[in-house]
Amino acid sequence: MALRLIFAILALVTTFPITLASDPSPLQDFCVADRMSAVFVNGFVCKDPKFATANDFFFPGLDKPGNTMNPMGSAVTPVNVAQIAGLNTLGISLARIDFAPNGLNPPHTHPRATEILVVVEGTLSVGFVTSNPDNKLFAKILQKGDVFVFPEGLIHFQFNNGLVPAVALSGLSSQNPGVITIANAVFGSKPPISDDILAKAFMLDKKTVDFLQSQFWGSYP
Repeated sequence: MALRLIFAILALVTTFPITLASDPSPLQDFCVADRMSAVFVNGFVCKDPKFATANDFFFPGLDKPGNTMNPMGSAVTPVNVAQIAGLNTLGISLARIDFAPNGLNPPHTHPRATEILVVVEGTLSVGFVTSNPDNKLFAKILQKGDVFVFPEGLIHFQFNNGLVPAVALSGLSSQNPGVITIANAVFGSKPPISDDILAKAFMLDKKTVDFLQSQFWGSYP
């Protein structure tokens, strides 16, 4: 399993050359993020390269499964600039996604990245939806070794429709791709969006909207 993960990671990383990344291209060999800096910039301030070490480009433990004991039955282990400071300005990141049987990575979008996913174990039902006005669904059942691409900014999902756990690895074309989970953003915003607005937008009665909002934020003051 560990060896297969290594090969899958290498394949994903080489899929995203820096020249095609969505983040700005680096102007030096590397720009290790200085997370202690109080200066606010688009990304992170560079640490003096004289003080960079191999650990700035290292992340251990991606062979370990994430905890899928949650309502969605899935777990995402990100490897972006927050985990590897050396990814700063390089326009690339990685994630491991674990799925219990019937586990779902719910509809979401990455506002700053295209995603390419490879199934390492199990079977996944995946898809993305195009923008208005077509809202066309592109969906596929993926087996072990299959690869699927989710274009930048489009809503997409992954669902384990198998009877055994599934594992996938994703490469993303940003050091910090971001994630917006649609249900959380719409029904779990703080403060909450007016139930009048959501009832009209989703063509639901307000009682149903109130129930859905309560699943995400309970008794928000």
